[in-house]
Amino acid sequence: MAETTTRTGLPKGFRSAEQGWPALHRIPHPPYRVPLAGDILGASRRTPLQDSLKYARRLGPIFRRNAFGKEFVFTWGAELVADLADESRFAKHVGLGVANLRPVAGDGLFTAYNHEPNWQLAHDVLAPGFSREAMAGYHPMMLAVAERLTDHWDRAAAGGRAVDVPGDMTKLTLETIARTGFGHDFGSFERARPHPFVTAMVGTLTYAQRLNSVPGPLAPVLLRRASRRNAADIGRLNRIVDEVIRVRRAGGGGGGSGDLLDRMLDTAHPETGERLSAENVRRQVITFLVAGHETTSGALSFALHYLAREPEVAARARAEVDRVWGDTAAPGYEQVAKLRYVRRVLDESLRLWPTAPAFAREARADTVLAGEHPMRRGAWTLVLTPMLHRDPSVWGDDAERFDPDRFDARAVRGRAPHVFKPFGTGARACIGRQFALHEATLVLGLLLRRYELRPDPGYRLRVTERLTLMPEGLRLWPERRGGGAGGPSPAQPV
Repeated sequence: MAETTTRTGLPKGFRSAEQGWPALHRIPHPPYRVPLAGDILGASRRTPLQDSLKYARRLGPIFRRNAFGKEFVFTWGAELVADLADESRFAKHVGLGVANLRPVAGDGLFTAYNHEPNWQLAHDVLAPGFSREAMAGYHPMMLAVAERLTDHWDRAAAGGRAVDVPGDMTKLTLETIARTGFGHDFGSFERARPHPFVTAMVGTLTYAQRLNSVPGPLAPVLLRRASRRNAADIGRLNRIVDEVIRVRRAGGGGGGSGDLLDRMLDTAHPETGERLSAENVRRQVITFLVAGHETTSGALSFALHYLAREPEVAARARAEVDRVWGDTAAPGYEQVAKLRYVRRVLDESLRLWPTAPAFAREARADTVLAGEHPMRRGAWTLVLTPMLHRDPSVWGDDAERFDPDRFDARAVRGRAPHVFKPFGTGARACIGRQFALHEATLVLGLLLRRYELRPDPGYRLRVTERLTLMPEGLRLWPERRGGGAGGPSPAQPV
């Protein structure tokens, strides 16, 4: 298939997003534009997503921003997003920060352009790895990794110490995807500092976001040192993943485990007989290790923040865990899905702070978005998921309030489709979403059953951005329930 996009992901012949929107003048933009630089007044390089949320509240369900002469269209209104979810007219667009990750992830599942054949090949080969049968097989390993977390938290509780919630959730989710998907142990809980994979991953995500904040021609000058660090980070990720693959090959496969790496190395496409190339296997492993832990760790961290701040919600969730799991030492796979209120807590956390906070959609052919905004073929828009999840026409005037009952069965049935999109939409939505939801629900249940969670009274939620979202500086004091060794500690946050 002929190449149809440029390096930036725009269709050939398009110099900017503006050319794909014939009636761009009808879409509002921030006031006080600066010549050449665009909408930079009051903008932050560290929190561009949260800046866009502020503009969204002022400008409405569709708006545009200018950055160094390029116009970008943002969308969040429920009616508009429902139209963009029409797979016959719109497709995933790889642009902005996602395209900046292609030097490390290439044509992996998350970063592949729609016309690249390896996306469909990898999807078809790996989809059985997320079946119900496969998920049940991963469950014991998830429990084993969670036990390493609770051992760590037990020691903190016994000493009256706080825990670094985002740091510990990152260790947990990295070990979970590494163990279940690739048979590898990074030893995260035995390390005083983050594993080099995590350090390199954070570096590449941060660099990808920074690239969006500088004019393209000036990036080599303004980001010279950062570019060298990014190249080193990419090299480190490649070396770590190559070693994981080498060990598996040297061992003659996964011993029949049928995990994701076995499927990547040994499984042919069921219809074409094609196999993933060695280079693409590396890219898919990096994609799964990054995407399979970074967003889930953020979701768990936000959920734990709200549970610590909302004692009535925590008590209700804890009572459900006690009732459903009883004295079972190791809850089974089927028991996790029975934690319906705990799952609502997770969904409500993902509503307010979807850790993958945006996705882009492009027109497959000339069309009119929601009957009002003309779009030429290839024109694209970025959907701001946190604002979609706060649309008052869907979620009410109290949309900023944390309320898990928004996700009880009756409320969900009463809402229109396509208003809750924490995992993207369509054929290119997250392949591992059921894995992430099972893991996160299991971990929340285990922590609620074991601990009371005490917050720092002076903490106010701050959100750090590195393409994904994470609570910044979140620390909690776990207290063992029921007294005894590691039981409630008299120590108070300071």
